[in-house]
Amino acid sequence: MSFPYRNHELFCERVAVAKIAAETGTPFYLYSAGSLRANFNDYAQAFSIAPATICFAVKSCSNIAILKLLQAEGAGADTVSAGEIRRALLAGIAPGKIIFSGVGKTKDEIAFALESGVGQLNVESSEELEMINEIAAARNVNAKISVRVNPDVDAGTHEKISTGRKSDKFGIPWHEVREAYRKARTLPHLEVQGVACHIGSQITDLIPFHRAFRKITDLARELLADGFPLRRIDLGGGLGIRYKDEAPVPVSAYADEVLQHVRPLGLHLFLEPGRSISASAGVLISEVQFIKHTEGKSFLVLNAGMNDLARPAIYGAFHEIISVRESVAEQSYDVVGPVCESSDIFGTNR
Repeated sequence: MSFPYRNHELFCERVAVAKIAAETGTPFYLYSAGSLRANFNDYAQAFSIAPATICFAVKSCSNIAILKLLQAEGAGADTVSAGEIRRALLAGIAPGKIIFSGVGKTKDEIAFALESGVGQLNVESSEELEMINEIAAARNVNAKISVRVNPDVDAGTHEKISTGRKSDKFGIPWHEVREAYRKARTLPHLEVQGVACHIGSQITDLIPFHRAFRKITDLARELLADGFPLRRIDLGGGLGIRYKDEAPVPVSAYADEVLQHVRPLGLHLFLEPGRSISASAGVLISEVQFIKHTEGKSFLVLNAGMNDLARPAIYGAFHEIISVRESVAEQSYDVVGPVCESSDIFGTNR
């Protein structure tokens, strides 16, 4: 456990959290380096029998010190903006191990990715194929691309983080994919090197993965037969964790599912895990400013707000709330932040 109690005091590894808070002030995020390494190496070991690169999803935690730590373990980076690419480069991640995704890449961001030597641009529309080719032509380079496929698979997760259904904005629709590959082959400054997909986040069931991976690997097999010189396959991320009472899929079981589909193709595998590496390794440390009592309600008012942790406000997400000093709860509270929004609530009746 990353944050155990010892003598009723919450610790991060071998340091009391209250001691850190007293020295730094609150609020702040606190991460366990040991847990980050262990979570990353769960993936590295599970996929060690195949050529695979684990590209940490920078959106899940873009702190440069943490990116440096993961780089030292062998991580690449999954990025969705020029800013995230810059952070990955500052952390020492090799450009060839950086993936650049996103439905709204700007021309300047694409140019920066090409100039930086980013190893894979995931193309999310037919229009983007033409734009990337044009930008690459102006620089007399070839853009290394993979086509992000929308396989029309429901990930069975929260509505706001499902990304693989035909109604979602992500990727090229399943019925248009083959035409997109044919078009890409005609554009002289595109180097078509792979196929990519990502169906959503916080997925706790292997069935959606199975459905998506079967469709994507069947497509890759067809493309290889049609003469496309594919070298890589990117299956995204999305593996869920436990926040409350979820039963997440072990990384080893996820790896078995992935590898049974991918290994026969002989392609280099890329994965983009994020929360399953960073989430359980970190905590947000905040301080109670005062307790406010109203008729029928008691509020714990913190100095952290929805600007520090947005998930409860955006998704109604559950996050465990504990004290840095272990004690028996005597009363329930609504735990809230200081932001002038009624949605600035971390938990009710806690």
